[in-house]
Amino acid sequence: MEIMKVSSNSNPSKVAGAITSLLREHYQLQIQVIGAASLNQAMKAIAIARGYVAPSGQEIYCIPSFYDVTIDEQIITSLRLNVEIHEKDFSF
Repeated sequence: MEIMKVSSNSNPSKVAGAITSLLREHYQLQIQVIGAASLNQAMKAIAIARGYVAPSGQEIYCIPSFYDVTIDEQIITSLRLNVEIHEKDFSF
């Protein structure tokens, strides 16, 4: 599974394009973020990507989870966003 790292300086529009491209090819990916600003950029990108795929009858789903990473011998908790694309289900 592809892992994309998003930072606080990432451009949401460019990240959205990458998300859309990877989802159309692999149907799922993980986005890793550390910190609130990075999470904000990632969520904006997911919302933009959703707008790109919605006209084709598809929906993006995002499931967050915590993940510990080691940086400079220090354990830091990050968030991993498991992102998937599916056909829209209109049966409620």
